Amino acid sequence: MKKTDVIEEIVKRICDMIDGGHSDTANTAGKENFELAKSRSEILQKYRDASDDEFRLYIIDMLNAMLLDNGDYMASDQAPYYISPNDRALIQERVFGMYRGLGLLDTLLMNEDITELMINGPDHIFVEKRGRIIELEERICNDTDCTEEERRERGEKQLRKIVRRIVDICGRDISDANPIVDARLKDGSRVNIVLHPIALGGDTVTIRKFSKKPMSVEKLIEYKSITQDIADKLKLLVSAKYNIFISGGTGSGKTTFLNALSNFIPRDERVITIEDSAELQITGVDNLVSLETKQANAEGKGGISIKDLIKSSLRMRPERIVVGEVRGEEALDMLQAMNTGHDGSLSTGHANSAKDMLTRIETMVLQGASGLPLDAVRRQIGSALDIIVHLSRMRDHSRKVVEISEVLGYDHGEIIMNPLYVFEEDENSTLEKVSGGLNRTKNPMRNTDKLRQAGIPDDL
Repeated sequence: MKKTDVIEEIVKRICDMIDGGHSDTANTAGKENFELAKSRSEILQKYRDASDDEFRLYIIDMLNAMLLDNGDYMASDQAPYYISPNDRALIQERVFGMYRGLGLLDTLLMNEDITELMINGPDHIFVEKRGRIIELEERICNDTDCTEEERRERGEKQLRKIVRRIVDICGRDISDANPIVDARLKDGSRVNIVLHPIALGGDTVTIRKFSKKPMSVEKLIEYKSITQDIADKLKLLVSAKYNIFISGGTGSGKTTFLNALSNFIPRDERVITIEDSAELQITGVDNLVSLETKQANAEGKGGISIKDLIKSSLRMRPERIVVGEVRGEEALDMLQAMNTGHDGSLSTGHANSAKDMLTRIETMVLQGASGLPLDAVRRQIGSALDIIVHLSRMRDHSRKVVEISEVLGYDHGEIIMNPLYVFEEDENSTLEKVSGGLNRTKNPMRNTDKLRQAGIPDDL
């Protein structure tokens, strides 16, 4: 038996005792401790009322009950296994995580190399590391003393416990009547949960990790998402209060880029941020108000939408409004805010290109104002937006700015765009590696009024 299997066995036995069971395989040498542990197990059935420190002490008692008289060895059919202080700490954290934490997820979330965690049922765990998605060997349940069907069943139960723990931590409800939940962990990580049978392969959990360090433009340059020259020009556009919209596909780095761009905002301005799940880390602004949506309860009451928050923010004397992501009818309210004196606002949205983003905004506006003429919608978009920055996740998993275009307004039924920078691959590109740069087009920038008003040369 491997050391890892021994640890798994100890964890399982302790969990059985916590759940009110007993361990027939507890060694006789630790009989007194085992009797103590059984009495403790009765207390542990009420662990919800115990503090975290008390609960950890109970786990230690359970562990001591499993060990031989000297307190350091685990009995086995072959030879005793030495349980080191590190093993003890690991066992304690594993058990604690099962009941007060997120089990296996705790370990994965602590791994700084992992940026996204995807659980597709109890047997398939994927993570994103450095832009690449890989499947882990670990499963929610790794028991080896049972049939594959039994292990699967145990895994499903453990995963459901983890799901319940997540929604409890986040103060959300989940049930068969409400099987889909979006939430945020205490560290800011974004969570989406879909229960079985809506998710055919079992409960599905997707966690987008929250970066402890705010993304900086310097990091984007280091990752070759942009160049120093482009960063300098974007800083000028933000300073001059151009309304900038960041577009891109899923996983293209829109929120990350928005966060970096937001830190170009002058410190003395009043900024209101509005998000579904708070992810932005604006550190350079003193007068900052951060707002977050609230999901409705099981009765469908008490929900606060982005649309509600945008309307409320207009009464908070904002100089800029930063909307984390526009997805629906709130697009109209955002455009109206940009058109009513809140220049310098920033937002993001899903699209395949800068031009496609305009079409997507049209659709979102019409969701909230179906009676509004398309002509009026396009005029609103053309006058509200100044710059669109489009990001893309390349075939080598890198994330890059691939287009910067200005929006010139509305004319003859169409919103007019003027591409300023376009990404072009060079001769060094291969199927495995993308090489190239964001090149300036021959088109002069035409919307330069805000640059001149800010005292900035209009030669971008």
